[in-house]
Amino acid sequence: MGRILVNPDTVLDTAQYGYSQGCIATGARRVIVSGQAAVDVHGRTVDTGLQGQTEAALANVERVLAAAGGTMDQLVLLRLYLCETVREDVGQVAGELHRRFPANPPPSSWIVVAGLALPEWLILIEAEAVLD
Repeated sequence: MGRILVNPDTVLDTAQYGYSQGCIATGARRVIVSGQAAVDVHGRTVDTGLQGQTEAALANVERVLAAAGGTMDQLVLLRLYLCETVREDVGQVAGELHRRFPANPPPSSWIVVAGLALPEWLILIEAEAVLD
């Protein structure tokens, strides 16, 4: 099985940290998207609230999927890592997921963690998709 790495110029260049933004595994056309935070293409955190960070992280997932030739409708799994400090605010995350996926939402796992790579990050979202 081969693989094609996906690192679009519309999201942060993570090669400097030793990982790619996405990967297309040939054969089943499965796309795995690295954990996306609420950062712009320059690595700047774009929002300080949980709802805004959730929206921005999902937008980055969508950008990586688009670069791989996919759409959010092809997601087969989301993994959401939430900081312990926002544990009580998960309704904001659910609200954003309902807005993004009003019907047929992808399966997801929600994991509460002590912290993420940067102290201002509140959520990190990994995704997997299978392309047609």
